[in-house]
Amino acid sequence: MEPNHKYNLQLKWSEGRVGIFNSQEVPSLTVATPPQFPKGVPNIWSPEHMIVGAVSSCLMTTFLAIAENSNLQFASFDCSAEGKLEKVEGKFMISEIILRPKVVITQEKDKERAHRIVEKAEAACLISNSVKSKIILEPEIVTES
Repeated sequence: MEPNHKYNLQLKWSEGRVGIFNSQEVPSLTVATPPQFPKGVPNIWSPEHMIVGAVSSCLMTTFLAIAENSNLQFASFDCSAEGKLEKVEGKFMISEIILRPKVVITQEKDKERAHRIVEKAEAACLISNSVKSKIILEPEIVTES
């Protein structure tokens, strides 16, 4: 894998507080000011959702790669995530993101190994390593019944 990559997109204002991301690489995505802010728009992805989603999805994709390389057998992976928006030193920021991944393993003997792989995935996640937000990992590993 090459050490350097570029991800290109364009953002075009549509109307009000709404814009559209376009890229030749992926489908378009509508984004808007969240409803908690003046003139915010409900039911549309916001930059705040996207940063929390970027951290969460990076955890998942990194976990999948490490689990595959480690031959970890698992039945499912899902992750809830919560970003905390607050004012810090007079500026709004996502100050912390809590990740709650749930991994369902197929064999009880893999419980500790799965836990280590989740922790390794969070430490290696390039998005987590790129943001100032505090990342809190609260994994749950359960055996398939």
